[in-house]
Amino acid sequence: MAVIKGKQYKREVKALQHELVAMARWARHCGQRIVVVLEGRDTAGKGGTVKAITKHLDTRQYRVVALPRPSAREEGEWYFQRYVPHLPTAGEIVLFDRSWYNRAGVERVMGFAGEAQVEAFLRQVPVFEKLLVDDGIRLFKYWLCCDQVEQEERFAERREDPLKAWKLSPIDIEARRRYHDYTLAREAMLEATHTAHAPWTLVDYNHQKSGRLALIRHLLDRLPDVTVPRNTPEFEPLPGEPLEERYGILEPIPPYTPRDDEA
Repeated sequence: MAVIKGKQYKREVKALQHELVAMARWARHCGQRIVVVLEGRDTAGKGGTVKAITKHLDTRQYRVVALPRPSAREEGEWYFQRYVPHLPTAGEIVLFDRSWYNRAGVERVMGFAGEAQVEAFLRQVPVFEKLLVDDGIRLFKYWLCCDQVEQEERFAERREDPLKAWKLSPIDIEARRRYHDYTLAREAMLEATHTAHAPWTLVDYNHQKSGRLALIRHLLDRLPDVTVPRNTPEFEPLPGEPLEERYGILEPIPPYTPRDDEA
Protein backbone atom coordinates (compact mmCIF):
# COMPACT_ATOMS: atom_id res chain seq x y z
CA MET A 1 0.00 0.00 0.00
CA ALA A 2 1.27 3.46 -0.89
CA VAL A 3 1.71 5.47 2.30
CA ILE A 4 0.48 9.04 1.86
CA LYS A 5 1.55 11.55 4.48
CA GLY A 6 1.27 15.16 5.53
CA LYS A 7 1.00 17.74 2.79
CA GLN A 8 0.29 15.21 0.06
CA TYR A 9 -2.65 13.81 2.04
CA LYS A 10 -4.04 17.29 2.61
CA ARG A 11 -3.86 18.06 -1.11
CA GLU A 12 -5.45 14.78 -2.10
CA VAL A 13 -8.26 14.85 0.46
CA LYS A 14 -9.08 18.49 -0.31
CA ALA A 15 -9.48 17.65 -4.00
CA LEU A 16 -11.79 14.75 -3.11
CA GLN A 17 -13.78 16.98 -0.75
CA HIS A 18 -14.42 19.39 -3.62
CA GLU A 19 -15.84 16.44 -5.55
CA LEU A 20 -17.92 15.40 -2.54
CA VAL A 21 -19.44 18.88 -2.30
CA ALA A 22 -20.29 18.74 -6.01
CA MET A 23 -21.78 15.26 -5.55
CA ALA A 24 -23.91 16.49 -2.65
CA ARG A 25 -25.15 19.39 -4.78
CA TRP A 26 -26.21 16.86 -7.45
CA ALA A 27 -27.88 14.63 -4.85
CA ARG A 28 -29.93 17.54 -3.52
CA HIS A 29 -30.82 18.83 -6.98
CA CYS A 30 -31.94 15.40 -8.22
CA GLY A 31 -33.51 14.17 -4.96
CA GLN A 32 -31.10 11.26 -4.61
CA ARG A 33 -31.03 9.15 -1.44
CA ILE A 34 -27.58 7.88 -0.51
CA VAL A 35 -26.64 5.44 2.26
CA VAL A 36 -23.01 4.66 3.12
CA VAL A 37 -22.47 1.77 5.54
CA LEU A 38 -19.09 1.74 7.28
CA GLU A 39 -18.16 -1.47 9.05
CA GLY A 40 -14.88 -2.93 10.23
CA ARG A 41 -12.79 -3.89 13.21
CA ASP A 42 -12.50 -1.68 16.27
CA THR A 43 -9.93 1.09 15.60
CA ALA A 44 -10.15 0.52 11.83
CA GLY A 45 -10.90 4.18 11.13
CA LYS A 46 -14.65 4.54 10.62
CA GLY A 47 -14.93 7.78 12.58
CA GLY A 48 -12.07 9.47 10.74
CA THR A 49 -13.60 8.46 7.43
CA VAL A 50 -16.95 9.96 8.39
CA LYS A 51 -15.21 13.22 9.30
CA ALA A 52 -13.27 13.31 6.03
CA ILE A 53 -16.41 12.74 3.95
CA THR A 54 -18.62 15.22 5.79
CA LYS A 55 -16.13 17.98 6.63
CA HIS A 56 -17.36 20.43 3.99
CA LEU A 57 -20.89 19.14 3.43
CA ASP A 58 -24.00 21.04 4.46
CA THR A 59 -24.89 19.76 7.93
CA ARG A 60 -28.57 20.00 7.00
CA GLN A 61 -28.09 17.55 4.13
CA TYR A 62 -26.21 14.68 5.77
CA ARG A 63 -26.68 12.64 8.92
CA VAL A 64 -24.32 10.32 10.78
CA VAL A 65 -26.01 7.37 12.47
CA ALA A 66 -24.13 5.63 15.29
CA LEU A 67 -26.76 3.95 17.41
CA PRO A 68 -26.16 2.91 21.04
CA ARG A 69 -27.04 -0.55 22.31
CA PRO A 70 -30.75 -1.29 21.81
CA SER A 71 -33.22 -0.44 24.54
CA ALA A 72 -35.46 -3.07 26.13
CA ARG A 73 -38.27 -2.00 23.81
CA GLU A 74 -36.03 -2.19 20.72
CA GLU A 75 -34.88 -5.67 21.69
CA GLY A 76 -38.51 -6.77 21.36
CA GLU A 77 -38.95 -5.24 17.91
CA TRP A 78 -38.19 -6.49 14.41
CA TYR A 79 -34.41 -6.32 14.22
CA PHE A 80 -34.27 -3.84 11.32
CA GLN A 81 -36.94 -1.59 12.81
CA ARG A 82 -34.57 0.69 14.72
CA TYR A 83 -32.59 1.43 11.56
CA VAL A 84 -35.45 2.23 9.20
CA PRO A 85 -36.28 5.69 10.68
CA HIS A 86 -32.71 6.78 9.95
CA LEU A 87 -32.87 6.10 6.21
CA PRO A 88 -32.59 9.22 4.02
CA THR A 89 -35.31 11.26 2.42
CA ALA A 90 -34.90 12.85 -1.02
CA GLY A 91 -31.66 14.80 -1.31
CA GLU A 92 -30.11 13.35 1.85
CA ILE A 93 -26.90 11.44 2.55
CA VAL A 94 -26.79 9.11 5.56
CA LEU A 95 -23.60 7.51 6.86
CA PHE A 96 -23.93 4.55 9.22
CA ASP A 97 -20.96 4.29 11.59
CA ARG A 98 -21.80 0.65 12.19
CA SER A 99 -25.21 -0.50 11.10
CA TRP A 100 -27.61 -3.43 11.06
CA TYR A 101 -24.50 -5.54 10.44
CA ASN A 102 -23.80 -5.41 14.17
CA ARG A 103 -25.74 -8.65 14.36
CA ALA A 104 -23.29 -10.43 12.05
CA GLY A 105 -20.25 -8.94 13.78
CA VAL A 106 -20.03 -7.83 17.39
CA GLU A 107 -23.31 -9.44 18.45
CA ARG A 108 -22.27 -12.79 17.04
CA VAL A 109 -18.68 -12.74 18.26
CA MET A 110 -19.55 -11.48 21.75
CA GLY A 111 -22.52 -13.78 22.17
CA PHE A 112 -25.14 -11.00 22.32
CA ALA A 113 -27.16 -12.83 19.65
CA GLY A 114 -27.76 -16.56 19.33
CA GLU A 115 -26.80 -18.52 16.24
CA ALA A 116 -30.45 -18.86 15.21
CA GLN A 117 -30.82 -15.06 15.32
CA VAL A 118 -27.65 -14.58 13.31
CA GLU A 119 -28.65 -17.14 10.68
CA ALA A 120 -32.09 -15.52 10.35
CA PHE A 121 -30.42 -12.13 9.97
CA LEU A 122 -28.07 -13.37 7.23
CA ARG A 123 -31.05 -14.75 5.31
CA GLN A 124 -33.07 -11.58 5.69
CA VAL A 125 -30.43 -8.93 4.92
CA PRO A 126 -30.32 -9.46 1.14
CA VAL A 127 -34.12 -9.16 1.04
CA PHE A 128 -34.12 -6.04 3.23
CA GLU A 129 -31.42 -4.39 1.13
CA LYS A 130 -33.16 -5.34 -2.11
CA LEU A 131 -36.22 -3.43 -0.90
CA LEU A 132 -34.05 -0.37 -0.23
CA VAL A 133 -32.28 -0.51 -3.59
CA ASP A 134 -35.47 -1.23 -5.54
CA ASP A 135 -37.02 1.86 -3.96
CA GLY A 136 -34.20 3.99 -5.33
CA ILE A 137 -31.77 4.23 -2.41
CA ARG A 138 -28.13 4.16 -3.47
CA LEU A 139 -26.53 1.78 -0.98
CA PHE A 140 -22.76 1.50 -0.51
CA LYS A 141 -21.24 -0.96 1.97
CA TYR A 142 -17.60 -0.72 3.05
CA TRP A 143 -15.57 -2.95 5.34
CA LEU A 144 -12.39 -1.34 6.70
CA CYS A 145 -9.55 -3.86 7.14
CA CYS A 146 -6.50 -3.71 9.40
CA ASP A 147 -3.97 -6.23 10.67
CA GLN A 148 -3.85 -7.12 14.34
CA VAL A 149 -0.43 -5.52 14.80
CA GLU A 150 -1.84 -2.22 13.60
CA GLN A 151 -4.97 -2.66 15.71
CA GLU A 152 -2.83 -3.24 18.81
CA GLU A 153 -0.91 -0.03 18.19
CA ARG A 154 -4.16 1.92 17.91
CA PHE A 155 -5.59 0.36 21.06
CA ALA A 156 -2.41 1.35 22.92
CA GLU A 157 -2.66 4.90 21.58
CA ARG A 158 -6.22 5.16 22.85
CA ARG A 159 -5.19 3.90 26.26
CA GLU A 160 -2.40 6.47 26.60
CA ASP A 161 -4.10 9.52 25.05
CA PRO A 162 -6.56 11.27 27.42
CA LEU A 163 -8.35 12.75 24.41
CA LYS A 164 -9.00 9.30 22.94
CA ALA A 165 -9.44 7.20 26.07
CA TRP A 166 -13.24 7.46 25.85
CA LYS A 167 -13.06 5.36 22.68
CA LEU A 168 -11.68 2.37 24.59
CA SER A 169 -14.61 0.31 25.86
CA PRO A 170 -14.84 -3.08 27.59
CA ILE A 171 -15.96 -4.49 24.24
CA ASP A 172 -12.71 -3.23 22.69
CA ILE A 173 -10.67 -4.94 25.40
CA GLU A 174 -12.42 -8.23 24.73
CA ALA A 175 -12.13 -7.75 20.95
CA ARG A 176 -8.33 -7.89 21.27
CA ARG A 177 -8.59 -11.60 22.07
CA ARG A 178 -11.06 -12.31 19.29
CA TYR A 179 -9.36 -11.05 16.16
CA HIS A 180 -9.67 -14.44 14.45
CA ASP A 181 -13.30 -14.82 15.55
CA TYR A 182 -14.09 -11.50 13.89
CA THR A 183 -12.40 -12.72 10.72
CA LEU A 184 -14.60 -15.83 10.65
CA ALA A 185 -17.72 -13.76 11.33
CA ARG A 186 -16.83 -11.32 8.56
CA GLU A 187 -16.27 -14.07 6.02
CA ALA A 188 -19.64 -15.66 6.85
CA MET A 189 -21.27 -12.24 6.55
CA LEU A 190 -19.67 -11.57 3.16
CA GLU A 191 -20.66 -14.98 1.84
CA ALA A 192 -24.32 -14.36 2.74
CA THR A 193 -24.68 -10.64 2.01
CA HIS A 194 -22.33 -9.75 -0.86
CA THR A 195 -24.96 -9.49 -3.57
CA ALA A 196 -25.27 -7.98 -7.03
CA HIS A 197 -27.74 -5.37 -5.77
CA ALA A 198 -25.78 -4.52 -2.58
CA PRO A 199 -22.12 -5.55 -2.94
CA TRP A 200 -19.46 -5.15 -0.29
CA THR A 201 -16.18 -3.31 -0.84
CA LEU A 202 -13.16 -4.09 1.35
CA VAL A 203 -10.63 -1.29 1.89
CA ASP A 204 -7.13 -1.69 3.34
CA TYR A 205 -6.93 0.61 6.38
CA ASN A 206 -3.53 -0.39 7.73
CA HIS A 207 -2.62 3.17 6.81
CA GLN A 208 -5.72 5.17 7.63
CA LYS A 209 -5.05 8.21 5.48
CA SER A 210 -4.40 6.11 2.39
CA GLY A 211 -7.49 4.05 3.19
CA ARG A 212 -9.68 7.15 3.47
CA LEU A 213 -8.53 8.42 0.09
CA ALA A 214 -9.13 5.04 -1.56
CA LEU A 215 -12.62 4.72 -0.05
CA ILE A 216 -13.73 8.24 -0.98
CA ARG A 217 -12.36 7.87 -4.51
CA HIS A 218 -14.19 4.56 -4.89
CA LEU A 219 -17.45 6.04 -3.58
CA LEU A 220 -17.30 8.99 -5.95
CA ASP A 221 -16.49 6.73 -8.91
CA ARG A 222 -19.64 4.68 -8.23
CA LEU A 223 -21.89 7.75 -8.43
CA PRO A 224 -22.87 9.55 -11.65
CA ASP A 225 -20.42 12.24 -12.72
CA VAL A 226 -23.03 14.95 -13.21
CA THR A 227 -22.20 18.61 -12.78
CA VAL A 228 -24.87 20.81 -11.26
CA PRO A 229 -23.81 24.46 -11.56
CA ARG A 230 -23.28 26.36 -8.33
CA ASN A 231 -25.81 29.01 -7.53
CA THR A 232 -23.44 31.90 -6.82
CA PRO A 233 -25.34 35.03 -5.75
CA GLU A 234 -24.25 38.50 -6.75
CA PHE A 235 -23.23 40.82 -3.91
CA GLU A 236 -24.47 44.35 -4.35
CA PRO A 237 -22.41 47.12 -2.76
CA LEU A 238 -23.33 47.99 0.83
CA PRO A 239 -25.42 51.15 1.16
CA GLY A 240 -22.73 52.77 3.32
CA GLU A 241 -19.57 52.15 5.31
CA PRO A 242 -19.36 48.73 7.08
CA LEU A 243 -20.70 49.00 10.63
CA GLU A 244 -19.08 47.85 13.85
CA GLU A 245 -20.87 45.87 16.55
CA ARG A 246 -22.70 47.95 19.17
CA TYR A 247 -23.90 46.54 22.50
CA GLY A 248 -26.61 47.62 24.89
CA ILE A 249 -27.98 44.92 27.16
CA LEU A 250 -24.90 42.66 27.33
CA GLU A 251 -21.20 42.84 26.52
CA PRO A 252 -19.11 39.99 25.04
CA ILE A 253 -17.01 37.93 27.42
CA PRO A 254 -13.30 38.92 27.68
CA PRO A 255 -10.96 37.71 24.94
CA TYR A 256 -9.23 34.39 25.45
CA THR A 257 -5.91 34.65 27.28
CA PRO A 258 -3.34 31.97 26.36
CA ARG A 259 -2.12 29.90 29.29
CA ASP A 260 1.40 30.39 30.53
CA ASP A 261 3.26 27.19 29.54
CA GLU A 262 5.47 27.52 32.61
CA ALA A 263 2.57 27.86 35.06
